[in-house]
Amino acid sequence: MSNQSEIHACGGVIVRYGGHDKDQPFYALVHRPRYGDWSFPKGKLEPGEQHLDCALREVYEETGYKCKAGQELASTHYADHLGRHKTVRYWLMEITEGNFSPNEEVDTIAWLPFHLAEGTLTYPHDKEVLNSAQEAFTAGKK
Repeated sequence: MSNQSEIHACGGVIVRYGGHDKDQPFYALVHRPRYGDWSFPKGKLEPGEQHLDCALREVYEETGYKCKAGQELASTHYADHLGRHKTVRYWLMEITEGNFSPNEEVDTIAWLPFHLAEGTLTYPHDKEVLNSAQEAFTAGKK
């Protein structure tokens, strides 16, 4: 049985390609006004839900983008604002359809290349996930 104070969540690192040759990854960072931070879309796993299904659902709910998932990325482990242990699993994702509209959880999205995304992310554990996404991109595993 899992500990009630342990939170399981999932999310996605959405990537689209641009730049001079249209092959440079730009990563979607979400701004959450509730926390005043820049992060990746993510949310809690619902009872009986599969991890990847949770990640796709949360990305859609927070961004309006339906995505296809690629490689699983690094997971993060940290204490949340209530001191509970939180584990978040992430997947690299590409948009298949949809449009962003500001909502209660996310008021804006920034599409940034790696070096700018790294400097914009609020939390060190998110930078580890970004590094994992960049490594996956560099290795050609989308």
